[in-house]
Amino acid sequence: MKLRMKGDSLRLRLTRGEVQQLAQTGRVEERVHISPRGVLVYRVQRAPGAAALGATFENGVIEIQVPEGIAREWCASELVTLDAVQRDGAADLRIVVEKDFACLAPRSDEDEADNFPHPKDRSSAT
Repeated sequence: MKLRMKGDSLRLRLTRGEVQQLAQTGRVEERVHISPRGVLVYRVQRAPGAAALGATFENGVIEIQVPEGIAREWCASELVTLDAVQRDGAADLRIVVEKDFACLAPRSDEDEADNFPHPKDRSSAT
């Protein structure tokens, strides 16, 4: 899973295996070891009681909560993107969760074997 943060926006991209894990277990999580005592955790979590896509940040953990029904539909369909704006008074946070496509031009420094086929890549069409 990739996390991109820019200004007041969070964008997470999940591979096929991670989407499958979200469907099966309800959670996908990554850790970034920043220092010996500093770890940033980011996760996507199915949230049965949630009414909308939302985010929390507590104790070094960024958690994106996806309503149960929306998560299940997204995992089982060809829908690519979930997005929302979370308004909390201080700032509007844009949240985007996407299926991660392979790049059209392969990169030698990145393993994209588990990425979704890019829709514009004719060589992966069946």
